[in-house]
Amino acid sequence: MIKVEQVYKTYINKHRNFLFFSETRQTEAVCGVDLYVNPGEIVGLLGMNGAGKTTLIKMMSTLLSPTSGTITIDGMDVVKDALKVKSIVNMIAGGERMLYFRLTGRQNLEYFGNLYGLRGSLLKDRINYLLSKVGLEKAADTPVERYSKGMKQRLQIARGLINDPKYLFLDEPTLGLDVSVAKRLREFVQELVHREGKGIVLTSHYLEEIEELCDRVYIANNGRIIMHDTPKNLVFNITHGNVLNIVVPEINDKLNNNLRTLIELHNANIEISSNEEGILISIKSKKDITTEVVQTIYNSNVNLISLYIEKPKLEDAILQLENGVA
Repeated sequence: MIKVEQVYKTYINKHRNFLFFSETRQTEAVCGVDLYVNPGEIVGLLGMNGAGKTTLIKMMSTLLSPTSGTITIDGMDVVKDALKVKSIVNMIAGGERMLYFRLTGRQNLEYFGNLYGLRGSLLKDRINYLLSKVGLEKAADTPVERYSKGMKQRLQIARGLINDPKYLFLDEPTLGLDVSVAKRLREFVQELVHREGKGIVLTSHYLEEIEELCDRVYIANNGRIIMHDTPKNLVFNITHGNVLNIVVPEINDKLNNNLRTLIELHNANIEISSNEEGILISIKSKKDITTEVVQTIYNSNVNLISLYIEKPKLEDAILQLENGVA
């Protein structure tokens, strides 16, 4: 298990004032974060740029040391036991970083495998397995500079798995990829978790990706974790449930009074507007009151033209958080 307990990361910068004086400023990139990741699950890490996501991932992967607090991975401290931790973790970043373009795909994997102490037939078999897994067997001996963006990202995945890590950090892994390539990558990530039991931390600006893949999600803001739950619970708690949309030809006094009574009873919100079909009644409630609303319309002697339920997505929840609505 990855355990992050009360972790802070503070940067100290000097800014020159006038000609001879400098001012020391402290920037807290991560402030008292608690977080955990189990093997066999995908945990999302969300937040605006500057929220501290990448800094936190770099600390968990031993690339940065925390200013205070502790990070342990399977009981090993990422600072005191950095070499042991490195052997069971790896990182895959989006874009075209972490590869040597003049080397072939195979040579890249040989180089990174050697860094992890892999040699001989063990390394050769591992490289062949990974090239097959990411579909790059035919391009294995082609220089990476001639790879497409999707091929480079698939090689990134192979590089990140060269040491068969128990925990994997994915920082914007589908950035700039075509839809079909990104879909295959998501399927591969799910396979790593469900078949191989790897623990994965995922950051992405594609919220549909987080919603599809993650078992749990942490939302960061200004270096702090402000919310943590399953994607489904986060959406429900932030947006306050589904939106029931009903279209009727008219709203008479009886229906108006009955709807107001129902809304007050369930502490729901109602909006009424016009559309091409008639009058649109939109009701947002934490409780499913569809049956009661339909019965109210029927009892008010009003015809029902259409009914549909609008389910909010994680994107809607994040937007509400950013706008301070939730």
